[in-house]
Amino acid sequence: MISASAIWLDAERFVGTATSGHSFVVDGESKTASGPMELVLIGLCSCTAVDVVTILRKKREPITSIEVHADTERSPEPPRVYTKIKLTYRIGGKVARKAIEDAIALSIEKYCSVEAMLKKTAEVTYEIEMV
Repeated sequence: MISASAIWLDAERFVGTATSGHSFVVDGESKTASGPMELVLIGLCSCTAVDVVTILRKKREPITSIEVHADTERSPEPPRVYTKIKLTYRIGGKVARKAIEDAIALSIEKYCSVEAMLKKTAEVTYEIEMV
């Protein structure tokens, strides 16, 4: 089981802590730290990146770097959920393109828990850039 808490500091700033014991500042105004919706995107990018790295390593593909970037659109009215998310995967190494495509598809369709939640309100698309 995972648990989390947010403790108010001042203004719209909080200290967030989760089961791992790691803490970070969250700023609802996004002036001094990432805001909650930014953290959701960071969670998505890192969740799918972990999946892709794990899958490519199991396939013994020589991945040397990965960067996942998300561009979004949100609903104009509250709750301002994400309605579109475009992920860009920048992958380095002499990795077969088919292996990358398969790894991303597995992440998006099966393994990434964050994406599974977000796709209930957002259309998730992606592109691949080889570096």
